[in-house]
Amino acid sequence: MNHNGNSNHSDKPEMVIENFIGGVFYPVKNHLDSFDPSIGKVWAKIPDSGNDEVHQAVQAAKAAFPEWSSKTPEERSQMLYKIADTLESHLEELAQMESRDQGKPVSLARAVDIPRAIYNFRFFASAILHSTNSSSILEKVGAVNYTMRQPVGVAGLISPWNLPLYLLTFKIAPCIATGNTCVCKPSEMTSVTSWRLAQIMNEAGLPHGVVNFVFGYGHKAGQALVEHPEVPLLSFTGGTATAQNIIRSSAPNCKKLSLELGGKNPAIVFDDINLDECVQTCIRSSFANQGEICLCSSRIYVQENLFDKFIDKFVAETKKITVGAPDDPNTKMGALISHQHHNKVKGYVEIAKKDGGIVMCGEEELILPEKNKNGYFMRPTVIANVPDSSASMQEEIFGPVVCVSSFKTEEEAIRRANDVKYGLAACVWTNDVGRTHRVAQKLQAGTVWTNCWMVRDLNMPFGGMKASGMGREGAKESIEYYTESKCICVKHC
Repeated sequence: MNHNGNSNHSDKPEMVIENFIGGVFYPVKNHLDSFDPSIGKVWAKIPDSGNDEVHQAVQAAKAAFPEWSSKTPEERSQMLYKIADTLESHLEELAQMESRDQGKPVSLARAVDIPRAIYNFRFFASAILHSTNSSSILEKVGAVNYTMRQPVGVAGLISPWNLPLYLLTFKIAPCIATGNTCVCKPSEMTSVTSWRLAQIMNEAGLPHGVVNFVFGYGHKAGQALVEHPEVPLLSFTGGTATAQNIIRSSAPNCKKLSLELGGKNPAIVFDDINLDECVQTCIRSSFANQGEICLCSSRIYVQENLFDKFIDKFVAETKKITVGAPDDPNTKMGALISHQHHNKVKGYVEIAKKDGGIVMCGEEELILPEKNKNGYFMRPTVIANVPDSSASMQEEIFGPVVCVSSFKTEEEAIRRANDVKYGLAACVWTNDVGRTHRVAQKLQAGTVWTNCWMVRDLNMPFGGMKASGMGREGAKESIEYYTESKCICVKHC
C-alpha cells in the first residue's frame, strides 16, 4: 500500500463497509482505503459515494420525516435511551474499533470517546423533555401570542476524524431528538464506528430512514450533501477552509449552517498559580488524543518570572509520556491519523525552528514495537520562544506540538493571545479572582477555562468566534438550531 490510497494486492482489508440508507446496507462498486494509523496498513474499505448515493439517502430521510416528526418528545426520548443502552452494551468493541480507525490509545477511546457518545444520546433524550415555549398577552386587542418549535426536515451532518463517534453523535442526538431526520457523512478516514452505529440503531429499533450514512470523500459525497436542495440545514465540524466552501456552496439554497471549526488556542499562565497542577493539566491540554483536538492548547504564554520553572517542569513531564501501540495499556499517546498529516505536523516543527524556536523535547529517537514501525507516530514536542509571527504560532497544527513563550504584563498576554484569526477556546491560570474575570472577558474565544481544561457541561453553549465557526452547540442552542420557531397569534372574541 502506498500513502496515496492505492491498494497493492497484498493488502487485505479486515472489513468492507457499506452505505446505510433507509435501514438497509447497500454495497458499492468503488471503495476507498482506510488505514490503521498505528501500523500504516489498510484495515477497511470505505464506499466511494457520490451524487446518486447521497440523493438516495436524502430521499429515504425525507420519506421518514413525516412519521418521525409527528412522534411525541416522549416517544423520541425513549428511542434515544434505547440507542444509548445498546451502544453501551457494545462499549468495548467500539473502543477497539475507534482505536484501530483513528490511532488513539484504546484506553482513551474506552474512557472518553465511547462513553461520551453514549452520554450524548442520554443527554438529549432528557433535554428534549424540558424545553418550554414563550407567550405574550395583548390585552388591548384581546389576543394571545405563543411560540412553538418545529423540526426543520432533513439535516446533513458532516463529522471529522479526530473524535469520530464522540462528535458525530453530538450532532445526531439533538437532530433526531427534535424530530428531524438526517444523512450523515463521516470522515473517509474514520468511518468504521459510524457503520457500526448504523447496525446498533437497527438493533435498537430506530425507524428506518431516520438516520442514514453515506461514506466517501468530502469533495464528492460531502459536496453532494451540501448542495442538495432538499437538505435545509447542515452541521459541520472540521477545517475552516472546508467551511468556507460549504458557505459558498450552500448559499443558493439559503441553508441553516452550524460550523464548528479549528482553533489556535492559548493558555495564559500567571505567576500566582499552583505550578504542579498547572503543568499536569497543560500536558493534557496540549497532547491529549495526540494533540488532535480542536480545543488543545497549542500556544502557552507564561509570565516572565515563572517561565524558567514552568518550562523545565513542563518539558520533564512531557518526556514521561509513553508513545506507542494503541492497544498497550501503558500507552498515553498513539499514532497520528495519516502519513500526510504526520508530515504536515513535522513540517510545522521545522518552520518553528527556522523562525528561531528552540526545540526543548520531541526529537529524541522513538522506539516502537516491530508491528508499529510503519505507523504514524511522533513524540510530543515542546518548542520555546517561537515568534508570534511564525506560521507555527498562527496556524492550526492539530498535532502534539506546543509553543511556549513568556510575557510580562496582563495586557500583553491578552493582546498576544488574541492575535490569531481563530477564537475557539482559551485557558487562564491564576488564583486572582478579579484577574480571572478581567482576562476571560477580554479573550476572543467561545470558551474560556480557568485553572482547568475540557470541563464540559453540555447545558452550556459551545462554539467559536472569528474563523473558529458560526453558531453554538449545547442543550438550548442545539434544540434551537434543529428547529424553527413559529409565532401563533390568536385573537379571541
